[in-house]
Amino acid sequence: MNINATLFLQAIVFAILVWFTMRYIWPPIATALDERARKIADGLAAADKAKADLTAANRRVEEELARTRNETAAMRADAERRAQAIVDEAKVRATEEANKIIAAARAEADQQVIQAREALREQVASLAVRGAEQILRREINSGVHAELLGRLKTEL
Repeated sequence: MNINATLFLQAIVFAILVWFTMRYIWPPIATALDERARKIADGLAAADKAKADLTAANRRVEEELARTRNETAAMRADAERRAQAIVDEAKVRATEEANKIIAAARAEADQQVIQAREALREQVASLAVRGAEQILRREINSGVHAELLGRLKTEL
């Protein structure tokens, strides 16, 4: 065979191979490559979206933490105010109770002083009567002297 015919036949076979490849093999490969490129693009988009979602979630978490810290601080301050109010109220009640106890003690002391004076008056009157009785043993008139002693008792 001639070299020209061989080259010509090889060119025809090559053309048939190119046509066959372009017709039956290349479209599925191109479709698979396009599908793969689309999946990669979708994956990158999903990754970017996930990154944005993560950033937003982190921001929401920080906001929630800040809000919770503020609420906790407010609750703590409120509890401290309540505790101080309770302490102040207890101090006021204790002061009132102490004043009542002091007033009752003073009233009782005054009552005891009055009773002691009355007892002392009676003892003084009794001693005066005995003394006068001993001095004037013969001249005693008990009715007149009792009246005098009663007046003396009230004067003391």
